[in-house]
Parts: sequence; C-alpha cells; structure tokens
Amino acid sequence: MASSGGDNCTLCYDDDGTSTEAVTWCTECEVLLCTGCEKHHTKSKASKDHKTMTTKDYHNLPTFMHDISSQCRDHKKKFELYCSLHACPCCVQCISDNHKKCQDLKPMSDILKQVKSSASVQLFEKDLKNVKENLEEIIKYLNSQMHTNNNQKTKAAEQIRSMRKSMDDFLNKLEQKILDDLELKHTQLKSKMNALLQQLKTQDNQINQLQSDFSKMTQYATELQMYVGLREIEKTTSEAAKYIDELKSGDNFEEKNLEVTISSDLQSILREVKSFGDIHVNTSQSNLQIKTGRKDQAQNLVPTFPTIGDIKLTMLRTLTFPENMKLTSAPALRILPDGKYLILNHDSLFESDALLLFGIDGIFERKVFTFTEYPYCVCYVRNNTVAATFGYTNKTVLVDVETKKVIQTIKVSHECGRVASDSKILVINSAEKITIVNLNDMSQTIVKGVGATHISLFGGNIYGTLFMENKVCCYKITGELLWTFQHQDIVGPEGIALDKYGFLYLASRKNNRIVVVSPDGKTCKTILSEADGINFPVSIDINRETGMMIVSRKVKKTSAKKVDSGDHYHTAIIYKF
Repeated sequence: MASSGGDNCTLCYDDDGTSTEAVTWCTECEVLLCTGCEKHHTKSKASKDHKTMTTKDYHNLPTFMHDISSQCRDHKKKFELYCSLHACPCCVQCISDNHKKCQDLKPMSDILKQVKSSASVQLFEKDLKNVKENLEEIIKYLNSQMHTNNNQKTKAAEQIRSMRKSMDDFLNKLEQKILDDLELKHTQLKSKMNALLQQLKTQDNQINQLQSDFSKMTQYATELQMYVGLREIEKTTSEAAKYIDELKSGDNFEEKNLEVTISSDLQSILREVKSFGDIHVNTSQSNLQIKTGRKDQAQNLVPTFPTIGDIKLTMLRTLTFPENMKLTSAPALRILPDGKYLILNHDSLFESDALLLFGIDGIFERKVFTFTEYPYCVCYVRNNTVAATFGYTNKTVLVDVETKKVIQTIKVSHECGRVASDSKILVINSAEKITIVNLNDMSQTIVKGVGATHISLFGGNIYGTLFMENKVCCYKITGELLWTFQHQDIVGPEGIALDKYGFLYLASRKNNRIVVVSPDGKTCKTILSEADGINFPVSIDINRETGMMIVSRKVKKTSAKKVDSGDHYHTAIIYKF
C-alpha cells in the first residue's frame, strides 16, 4: 500500500524520517524505494527476485488498485491459499480461524499463475469492449430517438396548424356566404322601401300643389270657379285617400327586421368540442441491438452472490392478532410490495374464508376480502391484485384487494392447487400438470409432468416441493426437469420461497425446520429449527427487494378462553436477512 508521504522513499522515511524521492515500487514488499534503497533491495537474497516498477508506472495504475494488498489485513501475513467456497484469499492464520472445514483450498500461486495471459483476461477485455459498444449504441439510439421525436413534434405542430388553417378557411367561407346573404336581403328591403318612398313623395308633392291651389282659389276665384275647383280638389283628395287606404291594407307598413340565426351545428362546436385533439406516446418494440454479456463469469475472480454459509436471519416480530381472533389455519402467507402482510385464513369468527391484512409493524389492520368458497392458496399478482385458487372447482379468481371485488375468473382443465406469479404469468398447479396463464392476453398453456405440493417462480424457472417424497425440484417453464434435491434435513416440505440470489427456502413441516437450498440444488443448510420457535411450518414468503421473510407456525393455547374447538392456533414470524 502506498505511503502517505507520496513519492518519498518508504524505508528512508520509516528509518529516520528522511524525505528521499522514490523511483521504484516493489510489488511484493509494497514499499516505495529511492535509488539507494533500490540497490540494497536488488542485492538482498530475500528481495532480489521481487518484481518492481517505476513510480510513474505505479501511479498509472487505477486508484483502487493502490489499496490491494498481498497481505491479510487481519493477521498481517501473506496470502498463501485461496478458498473457493468463500471466494477469498487466506493467510495461514485465516485457515486456522475461519476455514478449518473448507475443502477446496488452492495455492495462491496456482490461482495467480499467468493471470494476465489467461482466458479470463481476454474474456473480461471482451466484456468491457461489449459493454462500451453497448453504451455507445444505446447513446446513439437515444440521440436518434430524440431527433425522431423532435421531427415528430414538428410534424405534429404542422398538422395542428394545417387543421387550424383549414378550419379558418372553412369558417371564412361560411362567414362570407352569410354576409353575402345579409347584403342581398338588406338590398331587397332597401330597394322596395325606396320605391314606396318615391311614390309617397310624388303623392305628397301633388297634395302640396293642391293645397297651394286651394289657397289661391279662396282668394281669387269666382263663385263658379270655386264650385268647379272644389269638385276637382275633392276628386284628387279622394284618390290620395284611397291610395293611402290601399297602402294600409297591404303589407307595406309591416316592420321588416333583419336578424341572424347562427347555425346550431356551429354553436355545438363551442359547447361540445373540448380540445383540439390528443397527443399520444405510442410504444413499439425497439430495434436496438445489444450484445449479450457472459453469464458464466469467472467465479474465482468475481463472486456474484453470497455463499450458503453467509446466510443469516434476524427475528423481528410475530404477527399480533386481536384477543378475540386466532388463526385456525394459515395455508398462505404473502408479503405485499408495500411491506404489509396478507394471510389466507379460515376463522370461525368470520364464519368464512378471509384474507387478513397486517401492517408493516405486524399488527392486524382489517379483513380485506371474504370468500364464499374454500380457497386453496393465494398469491400476489400485481397492481393490488391477488389470485386465489379453488381446488376441485377448477377455477382461479383475480381479486382487487382495494375495491374488494372479483375482477376476473379463470377456468382451467384441472384441479387448482397452489398458485404463483411473477407479474407477467400466473402458474396454477395440480398433482400432475400446471397451467400457465399469460396475464397480458389471458391465454393458457398446459405443461404436463410438473407436479408439486407448493410452487414458486424465479429467473424463468418453476420451483416446487414434493411433500411425500421429501424433495425439492426445479423445472424449466417448458416443463423440463433441471434437478431434484433430497437431504435428511428436508422432511415433509411444503411452502417454498426464493431470495434475490436464487437461494430456495423450504418450510420442512415434519421436522419443524426452515432449510435453505443452494441455487444449483446441490447443498443445503438448516437456518431455523424448533429452538428458534419453528413449529409445524406450512407457508413461507420472501420479499426479494427488502429481504423480509414470513413463516407460519403453530402455537399451543395457554389461555382457558376458547376461540375455536382446537387446542392450537396459527401465527407467523417475521425475519430479516
């Protein structure tokens, strides 16, 4: 490990505090050496074969490598062996303290032999290249997608504006048409009234002239002239009065008002059209090509998950029930994504089978759903939905626990036993076959030969326990058997759950144990027993994100008060990984 003094010689500084510039780094002694110390270092029998590098090359190493030491931090001794079981280097003292029972110990020299020229280095170099190319391809794809989206935005805006222009042009035409009609009708009214006014003005002029003549007659006419003139005036006046009467008897004096009535279709646009349109983001399959990474990375170099020996559990709490309610059975326990707990129970208090909800603190909250038939099992599906199976009725229902309603009934061709889901598919089992339900289109696929007592899904495989045969099995989703496992610790296995690393956890009912099995189905370990309060475990569930586990157990009654006819009730214990 590098000295805190930077490029000063480690030996000179340790001897007398002298700050001498270092020129070399010994990879085995892990010290910086000045020119003088390097000469002594190369002549010493103990160190003359040590590999060294210049300080410049040393600083060219990645920073994290400066902290990698060939000596054990706990015992200050050189690493000599490598434990494959725990995937770690060991000194002699480490073996005595922590690796006495480990069988697969190899010399570090064999592990490190020709590492730089090994196939692993080439593979990791290829992996880095692939990852780099994938990242560049993804960046290129996303930039292209952003460019496409920008073009789509521009095109959509053009469509919107084009539609607006078409609407404007259309409305302008309608407007001009009604304005032309208005002008025509106004002109017709105006022309008719002007003609009438002209006639009236002519009559008015005649009457004016007659009044003037009448005045002159009274002043200058003789009696005879007056008599004849009056007859003429009477005639003209009678004709004028008759003309007025004729005007009154017609429609000439009716009020003619110009009004406009807007089209009801046009008005409905203002009432009914709430938006110009809708903007949708349509999703389609990407054509992005990503290079697949290796699944079989070198285990000695990069351990990807803990060993079975690393698994430890801490008990957190026991579920708390109201005093007047005890579980008479607990065929299914489930941990919801929000951390709450769901239990399927038949309780005489409810006189029916019910789903019970418990808070994160383990305290009973409420009954969320009541079944009219006896359900065999429940599992969480997605979006507040659970699936419940109903045995010999060959049906499974999907229930929304928020609305407390059955949202779908699924009929299959066989008995509906246990059920499991990974949010994409639903697997319903019977003694000899399973039905796989695609939750997107609800299509069904029957797979024969997959029989299990309880089931669980992980990594595209189906895992199941065989109660009578004391086995656990792993199948492909197509029904092909991958492996089976038996061990003396597994007796009458029922519930099964898997953690995020693929370790299997079994409720071994007949010997009151919780047993963990390795992902490859080759080893196992009892992690909980009667000494931990495990009694008659039937159901088990794990939240892979939070590392919480729930296990059912049977408890003997201590109170004289009888809630049901039995002498035991069921509860559940919460553990944390």
